[in-house]
Amino acid sequence: MIKEYEKRIVSSLFLIPITIFFIIQGSVLFIFFLIILFLATSYEWIKMIKKNNFFKVFGIIFLFFSFYSAFYLRDYYGINTFLFILIVCVFTDLGGYIFGKTFKGPKLTKISPNKTYAGVIGGLLFSLTAGLIFVKYFWNTEAFKIDFVILIILLISFISQTGDLIISYFKRKAKLKDTGKILPGHGGLLDRIDGLIFVLPAIYILQLIK
Repeated sequence: MIKEYEKRIVSSLFLIPITIFFIIQGSVLFIFFLIILFLATSYEWIKMIKKNNFFKVFGIIFLFFSFYSAFYLRDYYGINTFLFILIVCVFTDLGGYIFGKTFKGPKLTKISPNKTYAGVIGGLLFSLTAGLIFVKYFWNTEAFKIDFVILIILLISFISQTGDLIISYFKRKAKLKDTGKILPGHGGLLDRIDGLIFVLPAIYILQLIK
């Protein structure tokens, strides 16, 4: 467990500054970054699905829509909103991992044997804490009611964890532990952003119908 923590920390120290750099830059550089992510995750998806052409095509279309949503939300709502979404997703994953490994307990579902109820609670608690801290220091808190902010954070965290389970289901069907090996301690890019790729289009759709 300690070695896995170390690998995750090293990978995160490499990934986080790069990701934040492209998010801050926006415009053409951010589009370039999203294209690289789209190509890499599409490759992992195709390798994982193998023979099912319907899911191959559907997955690639979904990934394209997800990364388009990322561009739209960053471009239209600005860096703070996008970073808020990203932070809630990252801390959902982090809380789930730490609580799941530390407290263990009953399994959540057979789809993903490593997922536990403790992990779900940890993901919600970590995301709620990080999200509220971010809102306090980087947003105009007078423009948002606290109960609305809490609801949004919990919704993002729930969608993120659901997305994680969906990708886990396809990994289980393909008899794979990870979607790839590009990120030590994390697996593939899809393993790292499996929740985020579901959160982004969900928020995009919600803001269209609000």
